[in-house]
Amino acid sequence: MTEVRHEPIAPTRTQQLASGAEIEAHRHDEHQIVYAGRGVLSVTTSTGSWVAPATRAIWVPAGTVHAHQAHGDLELHLMGLPAWENPLRLDAPAVLAVSPLLRELIITYTRTEDNSPERMRLRAVLLDQLRIAVQQPMHLPTPNSPLLRTVCDLLRSDPSDNRTLPELGREVGASDRTLSRLFSNDLGMTFPQWRTQLRLHHALVLLAEKAPVTKVANQCGWSSTSAFIDVFRRAFGHTPGTHSR
Repeated sequence: MTEVRHEPIAPTRTQQLASGAEIEAHRHDEHQIVYAGRGVLSVTTSTGSWVAPATRAIWVPAGTVHAHQAHGDLELHLMGLPAWENPLRLDAPAVLAVSPLLRELIITYTRTEDNSPERMRLRAVLLDQLRIAVQQPMHLPTPNSPLLRTVCDLLRSDPSDNRTLPELGREVGASDRTLSRLFSNDLGMTFPQWRTQLRLHHALVLLAEKAPVTKVANQCGWSSTSAFIDVFRRAFGHTPGTHSR
């Protein structure tokens, strides 16, 4: 993300993106709520990536340099908020749970552009719902340590890689104790937690591309389809099959 486009005003609109389409690195002087009504959206910054299916939205604070990518045919809903208006009181990107009510509010609000009293009342309810939205742990942080980045890149290239931390350490010339400390200090999570996040991110992308659940489980490294379904349900509140539909 070397060339950064500056857009002072964060747009409020609905936009269609084909699978694989990207919106290059840019920043706004305003906050933005980004929601995929259909498909799966990923947002990437210098510190990591966030991924959101239709049950999640992504909060992007003002000034954050970020890029979007569509997985599956994407119906993208964008809502800009002035920098002084921060209902979430967050200064870093976050993934938020989207209730059925919040979903309909976002979709309805971003499909219109007038400043009618009715739309302003709709906006007020939308902001109330955002204030009570629950944050979801769907951040996949990017390491600063070159050594840890090498390990993470190995797993990014093949999420089904089931090597243990000592085995990965032997490949990069580091002890598992050193790597464990780096995961904790650099990323704020354990090696198993990071790898599970990586696999869930990859699973969402594959499901958006209509891959069968069994194939997704295999390509993401779960020992069985049932193990994948269990982890996915605990992370998102529904099964992968329900998600695909």
